[in-house]
Amino acid sequence: MDLFYCDESNLENRKGEFLLYGGVRIPGEQAASLSTKIEQLRLKAGLASDTRLKFNPKPPELTHEQFRALKQDIITAAIEHDCQFLAYVVLHNLADDPDTARRFGINTVCYHFHCALNRSERKGLVLIDRFNDEGNLIDGHLTEKMSVGINLPYRKQPTRLSNIIGFHYSAIGQSHFTSLIDILVGSLRWAINVHSRDKADLRDNALGLLSALSPLFFRNEGRETVPDIGLCFSPMNVRSGGYHDLYMKLQNFLREGEIDSEQAITNNP
Repeated sequence: MDLFYCDESNLENRKGEFLLYGGVRIPGEQAASLSTKIEQLRLKAGLASDTRLKFNPKPPELTHEQFRALKQDIITAAIEHDCQFLAYVVLHNLADDPDTARRFGINTVCYHFHCALNRSERKGLVLIDRFNDEGNLIDGHLTEKMSVGINLPYRKQPTRLSNIIGFHYSAIGQSHFTSLIDILVGSLRWAINVHSRDKADLRDNALGLLSALSPLFFRNEGRETVPDIGLCFSPMNVRSGGYHDLYMKLQNFLREGEIDSEQAITNNP
């Protein structure tokens, strides 16, 4: 059984920027070894046992260079343990509100996790980073994912996520894997924001970080490109020419960073 730890980033509603939701798939047979490896990396770096490790902020025990090296080592450990990263991005301008966009992100990555499990004939468990949304709708949302599934636009009946045996909450500090997904989503967010905010002086660093993340993205066997299961731009059809241009520029930037998305982002009226 595989684990799927999920988290979001860029939740603040800033026009011209993208909200991200992502999950890391950890093979069940690799989970114990990966947890031990992350524990060893923490000890080697000199982190206190109760230090909560995230993409940001920097732990007080470390210099900036030591912190960057630790995050890189954790990304490398995830690659070595056959983890897979599945991500969803949506432009804030096109999202109804951040909470709704986050729920759509959960729908998308969980459905794609279900599809990935189906291809490998495995089962999985989803662990969502705990948060409080307006009206506390997330509890019912996750219950619905388990009991009903999701509604797809091309099917009359809901699609059951039958390869997922449960949806649960997690929080930073409760597992080394919550640190892992926070680092992965935070790294992708940082690189995308360098592009979206046109920080030319950091562009090379952002591309290097994307290249480091690239091996983690889900790919179909024998292909170097990333299907929408691995990286999904939402919506798939962007009617506004200006917004469509933002999506295309981001897709091309990610391709420069060796994350070669297969998705066709259309611009149909």
